[in-house]
Amino acid sequence: QVQLVESGGGLVQPGGSLRLSCAASGYTSNYYLIGWFRQAPGKEREGVSCISSSGASIDYADSVKGRFTISRDTGKKTVYLQMNSLKPEDTAVYYCAVDVYGRDCKSVPQSYYDYWGQGTQVTVSS
Repeated sequence: QVQLVESGGGLVQPGGSLRLSCAASGYTSNYYLIGWFRQAPGKEREGVSCISSSGASIDYADSVKGRFTISRDTGKKTVYLQMNSLKPEDTAVYYCAVDVYGRDCKSVPQSYYDYWGQGTQVTVSS
């Protein structure tokens, strides 16, 4: 059974930092993508970042480029999202998801992601 568990969310002041973790288990594919998504109240869910199992493919939304960094620990099957210089508009529930056969992060629609975590709340406010 595939499971994704996010952690690391919380309340932070503008300009602060948080690191989200996504611990994945239950799939055996050697090639997969892990994506981070977020959904703010009243808005559609949007892609934030993606990393391939090899690390060769990484992608970011324009709104977070230069502020967020995605990384992985393949031994632990854990993906991290380091979020710096946080802004109030980054406030959302953050989800991770896995595309169990994906190899390239570019232009992968959300519908290709097979399993999703429960989400973790990130609130940026003074």
